[in-house]
Amino acid sequence: MISNKVLIIGTVWPEPNSTAAGNRMLQIIEQLQSQNWEVVFTCTAAESEFRFDLKTINVNTIPIELNDASFDEFIKQLNPTIVVFDRFMIEEQFGWRVAENCPNCLRILDTEDLHFVRNIRYENHKKGKNTTVNDYLKSEATKREIASIYRCDITLIISETEMELLTNSFKIDQQLLHYLPFLLNEISEKDIENYPNFETRNHFISIGNFRHEPNWNAVLYLKETIWPLLRKQLPKAEMHVYGSYVTAKATQLNNVTEGFLIKGRAENAKVEIKKAKILLAPLQFGAGIKGKLTDAMECGTPSITTSMGAEAMHGDLDWNGIITDDATEFVNAAVLLYTDSEKWKTAQKNGVKIINSRYNKSVFGTLFIEKIRATQDNLDKHRMANFIGELLHHHTLKSTKYMSKWIEEKNKISD
Repeated sequence: MISNKVLIIGTVWPEPNSTAAGNRMLQIIEQLQSQNWEVVFTCTAAESEFRFDLKTINVNTIPIELNDASFDEFIKQLNPTIVVFDRFMIEEQFGWRVAENCPNCLRILDTEDLHFVRNIRYENHKKGKNTTVNDYLKSEATKREIASIYRCDITLIISETEMELLTNSFKIDQQLLHYLPFLLNEISEKDIENYPNFETRNHFISIGNFRHEPNWNAVLYLKETIWPLLRKQLPKAEMHVYGSYVTAKATQLNNVTEGFLIKGRAENAKVEIKKAKILLAPLQFGAGIKGKLTDAMECGTPSITTSMGAEAMHGDLDWNGIITDDATEFVNAAVLLYTDSEKWKTAQKNGVKIINSRYNKSVFGTLFIEKIRATQDNLDKHRMANFIGELLHHHTLKSTKYMSKWIEEKNKISD
């Protein structure tokens, strides 16, 4: 059995306390390390003060340069058996170098969510129009991300909705895709017993990175549409808005008199979510699955969200709260759960069922490792069946390769 050495090329250094993507990356690393595989993490981004110290979990970290041949020597010496690209832009930048210098390593793309889906939905939301498959087909971003999927041996997809889109609308072979939701611990009876109860909880909470456009849009929608109506019915309730990277325009929304409080970065998000009675997430656009909503379920906190927020998250199970796209219904749902302890407790139980059945780490983690091993065992056959991917490596990446080399030479002249 292969003892793998894994190289992860990150878009940014993981920040699990700032983003769901940061948590997702640590979940993937944990699964790789569960097999006693060595993991090395590299990144071109500057280090943030909020980045997770990967060395504390025995992951070597090495900064790398973009458009620089030093990466070629680095990867030759490391000689990984698996390379994970963190988002398709990283595969575009480094995929050809990996293929040239380590042609036999397994190439895995972690999409986090499909960027073209999120971006096109956002653009259409601004225009007040619904998104269709044709909108995706016409987009350059779609072509770039789909090409990246074809060039990799396995692509990790976090949402069943996105899996269906790729297989049904884009006809991508399922052998190239692997469904990998958040990998979460099972909620035990003891965990449930330790939840703060209905009577001891107060107020509403919203949480999310302010740099992420769907989150910022949701905060504005809360402030301008939802909260004025909700506050009229529950005049003593407060809206606590947490999130990393608070902007000046976000801070200006803080209003103590209205009970709308911009709290900023939470030292521990789950501690704050457990204090709240209900989490509100009126997301108007986005993609993937939402970390704030699984966090709420893990904390025993019911949530009110939109169909966009709950997309692909609960299957045929009842939601841990209420889903509605109508502002008036959203407010009434929030009031109902805030004041009715029995409905609140039922919602909490629904969240536990969702986590334990749809995000079970032991189940989906095992399937992930099995997919890696099965693909490695038949890598030549797997790639021969992916002719489009081989074609794209031959043609598309030639342009990327020579553009990168041109930039590299230009940088030498500038220096």
